[in-house]
Amino acid sequence: MTPSLSSGTVRLIMALFFLHPFALGGWLPHIPYVQSKLDLTNAQLALSLLGLPLAFVFISKFAAKVVAQYGAPKIFLVFFPIQAATVVLPLFAVSQITLFLALLIFGASMTFLNVALNVYAGQLEKAAKKSVMNRCHGFWALGLTVGSFLAAMFTVSLSPAFTVLALSASTTVLAVWLARSLPNLRPKTSDTQKATKRRKLRDYPTTLFLIVLFVVSVTMAEGAMANWGAVYMAERLPEGASTAGLAITVFSGFVAFGRFIGDFLKVRMGSTNLARMNVGLAIIGLVILVAPFPPLMSFVGFACIGLGLSVGFPLAVSAAAALEDEHDADNIAFLSVMAIGTNVVAPPIIGLLADNVGISLALAALLPGLCLSFVMARHLTPTPELPKAAPA
Repeated sequence: MTPSLSSGTVRLIMALFFLHPFALGGWLPHIPYVQSKLDLTNAQLALSLLGLPLAFVFISKFAAKVVAQYGAPKIFLVFFPIQAATVVLPLFAVSQITLFLALLIFGASMTFLNVALNVYAGQLEKAAKKSVMNRCHGFWALGLTVGSFLAAMFTVSLSPAFTVLALSASTTVLAVWLARSLPNLRPKTSDTQKATKRRKLRDYPTTLFLIVLFVVSVTMAEGAMANWGAVYMAERLPEGASTAGLAITVFSGFVAFGRFIGDFLKVRMGSTNLARMNVGLAIIGLVILVAPFPPLMSFVGFACIGLGLSVGFPLAVSAAAALEDEHDADNIAFLSVMAIGTNVVAPPIIGLLADNVGISLALAALLPGLCLSFVMARHLTPTPELPKAAPA
């Protein structure tokens, strides 16, 4: 490992992965509060929640070009403060439409940071020849766990807006200070220009589409747990119970645990076997939520799902980045758009089903997709594909 890629660099990027989701973790436990304040049905809330994934879909490709041009460290310095300023907007929404717009703005700032973090981790894996992606995402999930827990606890005595702003502002100051020490790992100018000029859809590696088929259902289920976990527990627990937000804490905590041990297991089991084992565990956890078990058993279901979904996206990102050196940012952005884009469809479907058959049965709609991910896991160990030859 070169001096610029010392263990200190690895620790710095993992610290940024940890600090990034504090803003999101502060928002998620307050979804039931905003739903109640605005008097929204589950279906109406689902449409408003589309703001986050839509922002990711429309901004990711542009964000990838910006990251490729300027490098991830500069993106961190600019967009951590922007994220801290926009995360409080959803709490001041006065209608379904303003909630959607607030989440759209917040989601745009998150998108730049998401792309930059994943691109930097992928570049670091290749440059240092060391597996770090799962642990990076483990710290991200740990940050979401700590952030959601603090938000749920502090809201008892503090206002939601003050709680979210305090969490995001304090972590932003630390993130900007740390990001100043990161070396820039972006490719040389010629490679960067080449990476930003993808021509047509057929120019993407075939294996990338197979990896997408694996990851879309994993991210759909992960997003469903994040968006609907607190709402699910609020319906199952006695009215007035204040522990519904702990469903997010349990879920994200086990996501973090699974990712921390993911790199260790990946080396020993291989990506495909690890993915199949975890997706199978996620299916078991989802069955626990759908089945008529006592409410406290639901926390076991959230734990199984969190552990089961933990390594899916990191494994897919590593596989996509490994396909081509000069297009790693574009491959990751394409994978992310396709994966997160499924959440444009999932929230309204789950919301509509929840209003008609109950949220437990609505979550059962995720089972077929997870079965598909189990089958497609065999494509997570791709060999790098050579660029397609230009016509003579």
